[in-house]
Amino acid sequence: MKIASLPRPRLLLVHCDLPAFAFHGTKSVSILSSSCMKRCRLVMSIHSSVSGRTRSSTSKSVSLSRGDRYNRERNEVNPSSFYTHPSLLELKNERIANRARVYDFLKGIGVVPDELEGLELPVTVEVMRERVDFLHKLGLTVEDINNYPLVLGCSVKKNMVPVLDFLGKLGVKKSTFTEFLRRYPQVLHASVVVDLQPVVNYLQGMDIKPNDIPRVLERYPEVLGFKLEGTMSTSVAYLVGIGVARREIGGVLTRYPEILGMRVGRVIKPFVEYLGSLGIPCLAVARLVEKRPHILGFGLNERVKPNIKLLLECNVRTKSLANVIAQYPEIMGIDLESKLLSKRSFLNSVVETSPEEFGKIMEKMPQSVVLSDKAIVRHVDFLKGCGFSVEQVRKMVVGCPQLLALNVDIMKLSFDFFKSAMGRPLDDLVAFPAYFTYGLESTVKPRHKMIVQKGIKCSLAWLLNCSDEKFEDRMNYDSIDLEEMEEDSSCHLDSLMKPRTQVSDSDSDIDDEYA
Repeated sequence: MKIASLPRPRLLLVHCDLPAFAFHGTKSVSILSSSCMKRCRLVMSIHSSVSGRTRSSTSKSVSLSRGDRYNRERNEVNPSSFYTHPSLLELKNERIANRARVYDFLKGIGVVPDELEGLELPVTVEVMRERVDFLHKLGLTVEDINNYPLVLGCSVKKNMVPVLDFLGKLGVKKSTFTEFLRRYPQVLHASVVVDLQPVVNYLQGMDIKPNDIPRVLERYPEVLGFKLEGTMSTSVAYLVGIGVARREIGGVLTRYPEILGMRVGRVIKPFVEYLGSLGIPCLAVARLVEKRPHILGFGLNERVKPNIKLLLECNVRTKSLANVIAQYPEIMGIDLESKLLSKRSFLNSVVETSPEEFGKIMEKMPQSVVLSDKAIVRHVDFLKGCGFSVEQVRKMVVGCPQLLALNVDIMKLSFDFFKSAMGRPLDDLVAFPAYFTYGLESTVKPRHKMIVQKGIKCSLAWLLNCSDEKFEDRMNYDSIDLEEMEEDSSCHLDSLMKPRTQVSDSDSDIDDEYA
């Protein structure tokens, strides 16, 4: 017997192959037919039952919503057979909660986290506490952190420790780390290789000695944030262009590295041009910068111009301003108004100087504005003790205000020689008070001996107010021109314009001498 089936049958057809003897009798045929029919009905019944169940299941599945099917399938999944992940919403909520806990911790110690929005912070309070504790060990207070709260975004191991190790290896003192970070906390964000080391290499290329690099960084830590081809290179190039010697640049930057952060067009050039308008040539300004590079830091509009105006109001002549500045550049940057008024009043009370005479004193020795009142009284009392009247003392101070700053003991030795060996009247000193400024052993005694041997009668000015070479020439004259005098040797502007090898360094300690 063969059973043939069609694709997707709805009804099974059974074909029965009858044996040959079935055709020999009707009874046999009817029995076989009845048996086949029973089998066909049985198969059809089974197929109908299966089909019914399939249609029922399909109908039930269609009637279920998508949400019901998702829930049923989710319940049917065995959780132990898969990794479970939190949803994005759950992760976001967790991050918000962690950040809120970190903010609460910061607020609890006094840190204002308002500027920290958008900054990547530690996810746990413990890590944030570690950062805060490390900053405290460096000496930074909560106030310092509030001044630059972005420092809380720096990792201790990835940012802070490598930067501080680098600075320490350069020679920056650990005792200066606190002030260093207060001035430039941004350094903690820097990369040692990409940001810091190139700046150090540049400074060394500017002839700053390796041993001076720590001093430069301690004085001006902001330099670590500058671009190599930006402000630093242009400021140095401009200074060289106005006459600052290339070999002096290293020393200039070591003493005042703030120059590296000054813009040429906004700061340096206007300063140089203003001094030029007062009668100081660029070359003289360059020499001033070599000696006193910090003068470039005096605010032109905030300090320099107001101070020049005050000097003019105190009867300093316009033509003398250049020499005043060349002699004492710091007068452009000090708090001058109160000093000028008080010093003018004090000198008037001690030696009865007029406003015009005070202007002459300032022209000849602008450092007198920072002399202490006690020093002035001590020198005036010495002169009075030598027998000079108040009127004579006033003339001497106006004629040579340096008398108020000399060593009184040395002045006493010079006066004793004047009285005992030279035998001159006091009026000679009133006429030439600068006598006290010449070295007794190096100048006064040798020259006095020579004129005594030659029997020459001359004034103190003719004797002393000239160079050694000029004095030798005078000793060879057949006659003496008593009117012959050299120009005022106190013109410091002229000395700045001399060839570099002849520039005297005698003014290098002028601040210490008169402060």
